[in-house]
Amino acid sequence: MSTIPLDYETLRLIWWLLLGVLLIGFAIMGGRDLGVGALLPFVAKTDDERRILLNLIGPTWEGNQVWLILGGGAIFAAFPPLYAVSFSGFYLAMIVILLALILRPVGFKFRGKVDDPRWRAVWDWGLFIGGFVPSLIMGVAVGNVLLGAPFHFDDTMRIFYTGNFFQLLMPFALLAGLVSLGMIATHGATLIVGRTEGVMAERARTIGMWTGAATLILFALGGVWVSFMNGYVVTSTIDPNAPINPLGKTVELVAGGWLSNYRTYPWMIAAPVLGLGGMAIAVCGLLLRRKWLAYLATGAAIFGIVSTAGLSIFPFFLPSSTDLASGLTLWDASSSHMTLFIMLLATLVFLPIIVLYTAWVFRVMRGTVSTESLNKNPNAY
Repeated sequence: MSTIPLDYETLRLIWWLLLGVLLIGFAIMGGRDLGVGALLPFVAKTDDERRILLNLIGPTWEGNQVWLILGGGAIFAAFPPLYAVSFSGFYLAMIVILLALILRPVGFKFRGKVDDPRWRAVWDWGLFIGGFVPSLIMGVAVGNVLLGAPFHFDDTMRIFYTGNFFQLLMPFALLAGLVSLGMIATHGATLIVGRTEGVMAERARTIGMWTGAATLILFALGGVWVSFMNGYVVTSTIDPNAPINPLGKTVELVAGGWLSNYRTYPWMIAAPVLGLGGMAIAVCGLLLRRKWLAYLATGAAIFGIVSTAGLSIFPFFLPSSTDLASGLTLWDASSSHMTLFIMLLATLVFLPIIVLYTAWVFRVMRGTVSTESLNKNPNAY
């Protein structure tokens, strides 16, 4: 008899929720930094204004990356088949994201080393790429999850990915990428509005209203599109406590299949409502100059939008478009019972520490960033 106090099904569900928390955490915390980077050329017109934006996110962006690292680590340890398929099949896309993210620390460190406008302009565009590209491609990846990825297992459980980078750029996936870019850019704009002043804050307010409205429209359009597109549905009985076997189920492609969870669990509609409502409140907050209402509302909108994707595909992690039975679900892509339990114990210790430390850092770094505050800080970028 097992001595683990939680059954396998419960642990799998807990880790599904924890993975969602980590990904949403990065979308909100890391998204504010990516959003500021993506808006850098449009909000900041002078060198002093660009320095203000760099110092707005410079002290905290590395800490915010912890959510992304934890998310990747959780996939590796808790869901190894998912890690194997996604990190190998989407290898080129992930390399593009990684190279773009590398531009951020390099840009922060190198930009101020030479007092030359051309030198600084190069790194400013590097920081823009470091915010724009990941924001777009991560959304494209989510869109491809809904479409299904071209992979399959053979009878020895070897993985074969038959797609390429350009096949990821399907119209629906690009729409999902624009939703991701829009929500992150709006989040970054509300941060700039909240912690800067003057003409730069006004530029960010105007841009944030436009990107927020665009995100609202695109997310609603995506919802309509999903309601008509084919979705993957598990049609065989699954034992939630059984050992993993990705080929031990049957799957069908059904028109409107991604809406089946909402018919079974009507409470799930709260996620898209939060996404739409949060973004609408953010736009109104910017319009009415309620800057912190707008900032909190974009965080809520990101929570709702990302949750909508996760709840829609449950129990799938990554469906297969070429061999339906090979699609990976929560029930056939997890680590062992003992592994999930030991990881949960470690998470219960360290995740609260990360949350408390992050809260303390943001409390220390609160306040308006201005040219005057930079001149008083010898460590400013």
